[in-house]
Amino acid sequence: MSENELPSSVSPALSFQVLATDGTARASRLTLPHYTAETPMFMPVGTQGSVKGLTCAQLEEAKCQVILGNTYHLENRPGASLVAEMGGLHKFIGWERGMLTDSGGFQMVSLLHLAEISEEGVSFQSPIDGSRLLLTPEQSMAIQNDLGADIMMALDDVVPSTLTDAQRFEEATHRTTRWLDRCIKAHKRPTEQNLFGIVQGGLDDRLRDISLNDLVQRDLPGYAIGGLAGGESKDAFWRVVALAAPRLPPGKPRYVMGVGYPIDVVVCSVLGADMYDSVFPTRTARFGVALVPEGMLKLKHAALAKDFRPLDATCECATCRRHTRASLHHVVTRGLPSVATLVSLHNVAYMQRLAKDLREAIKGHSLGTFVRGFLKDMYPKGDVPQWVRDAMAFAKIDLVGVVAA
Repeated sequence: MSENELPSSVSPALSFQVLATDGTARASRLTLPHYTAETPMFMPVGTQGSVKGLTCAQLEEAKCQVILGNTYHLENRPGASLVAEMGGLHKFIGWERGMLTDSGGFQMVSLLHLAEISEEGVSFQSPIDGSRLLLTPEQSMAIQNDLGADIMMALDDVVPSTLTDAQRFEEATHRTTRWLDRCIKAHKRPTEQNLFGIVQGGLDDRLRDISLNDLVQRDLPGYAIGGLAGGESKDAFWRVVALAAPRLPPGKPRYVMGVGYPIDVVVCSVLGADMYDSVFPTRTARFGVALVPEGMLKLKHAALAKDFRPLDATCECATCRRHTRASLHHVVTRGLPSVATLVSLHNVAYMQRLAKDLREAIKGHSLGTFVRGFLKDMYPKGDVPQWVRDAMAFAKIDLVGVVAA
């Protein structure tokens, strides 16, 4: 199938073109005001405008295409108005590629003890000075318009996926749509910034259907699947993605929020999603854990003290080119500050290479082969988790020769 026959869309500040498909997976081109990215894509998180331990030059070296900023934290410090005076978040931090800002909605979960939720919005108690901040859909849009990211997220009513209160999920699902309408109305820069809506509904298929159908009617530049990666079972996680992703518009980007484990990125890409973000690769790096094809390498292990191999012989990042496992074991066990840079750089580069490998496999119609190789490396004994087996069976990817009998 030629590129012209594959799904695409053009919005005032975004264009999206599916370049190839393999089953339900897609490889696509996403053109933003500041950068043209390719998906599947992993986006590192710079909560306060900075990915911890890494400079913008290092992020570029690791081939990052888009990074995240956090609306709530950036409004607390340094303040969106100051960032706007400096020319927007891109110029403020010296990043020339794509940028996405979340709405602040996730803090309803991460800072639940400091938040009060009503139809008007979310009232937070500042963890800095104790003052109150009322974050409404209108205020979230105003802050994000000042920050100037390529993609901005609508304020949604986020409920922890592990909550058992069905009435709260019902309320949040419908409120998310009402808040989206307020966001659309308050968005002042639609020709420069792209507003994405977030599908909510917890683990309830009926509520997910309602949310998805409501959002698609708004004809937004792109859509996210939210409310996951919050402690729910992996079986429930993949089933929500499998339900929602293929029902979103085929010619628009699909973003699964909060996903950063390599296996999750692979599974979600197989199921038809395009974009992912998480603090996991850099946070786990600061604890001395490196991402490698075999899984996670804990650099504190004494066995690594005399291991003179790189973290990953197939990785071309500066850390793998210049450092051994033994030297990194020393850095980690001594608590040296450079661990935040050295291991974070590798982990971010690993995620970028994983996304690139997925794109190339989809374009080459060899996704099944890639997935089998990925799982063989990670689970050499064939003990692939049941949820992964079920997801691959759903996507019609054969795991013969990978899964133990």
